[in-house]
Amino acid sequence: MISSDKYNQLVEYLKSLGKVVIAFSGGVDSTFLLRVAKDALGDNVKAVTILSPYIPRWEIAEAKELVKELGVKHEIIEAPIIEAIKYNPEDRCYLCKTAVFSMILSVAKEQGYDCVVDGTNFDDISDYRPGLRALKELDVKSPLLVCKFTKAEIRACSKELNLNTWDKPPYACLLTRIPYGNQLKVEDFEKIENAEKYMMSIGFRAVRVRCHGDLARVEVSKEDRSKLFDGELLDTIVQQTPVINAKNNLIKSSNYIDKYV
Repeated sequence: MISSDKYNQLVEYLKSLGKVVIAFSGGVDSTFLLRVAKDALGDNVKAVTILSPYIPRWEIAEAKELVKELGVKHEIIEAPIIEAIKYNPEDRCYLCKTAVFSMILSVAKEQGYDCVVDGTNFDDISDYRPGLRALKELDVKSPLLVCKFTKAEIRACSKELNLNTWDKPPYACLLTRIPYGNQLKVEDFEKIENAEKYMMSIGFRAVRVRCHGDLARVEVSKEDRSKLFDGELLDTIVQQTPVINAKNNLIKSSNYIDKYV
């Protein structure tokens, strides 16, 4: 059951913000936040999704469908690879979030919204999240963090609210698949996206394909270990995914990480 006190605290906090724009990815956190904001604010909420070369197309499509189901206004903003992250620096997350949230804030201001909020949760502050500094500097509000919602609580609440994202695996942008210091290329993102999409289509719920020059490193969850090391299936994966069919391949069955390399 949803903790009535914590849930009501979230509702009241959202109401105190006035008209809000939610940075919406379609993940567990932002979907739950959007649903609660819709209930709390009605038409005074809008979802904004960033479209960039390092966000998979399937993730954008899912975000569009989720917003449609929730009956919320939605806008997609196209964001190019900014010059500051062209060579994938170690502070890429901070630089990227500064750029994209500045764009979202501009849209919110132009359209008469009072603030921008995001889905940062209470667990995130103990994880490697360099982008949080950008949110603080730009005064982006994080209602789930303010109300101390953990990821487990968000999943439980999402399930109770019949949101189909309640058990959605975590997913990080494709910048995390490229080593620091490497030039970012749209064609590399496309290859990585296609490889991960293919592997998900054949039953892998969580997968990361990381590129290191001629080396393609594939990471899956421990639950998928036996499936990955099925010789026939592995041969099929290599044949169907050019980015994995590199000169050398390293297959990891341990849990993936997203802060990168």
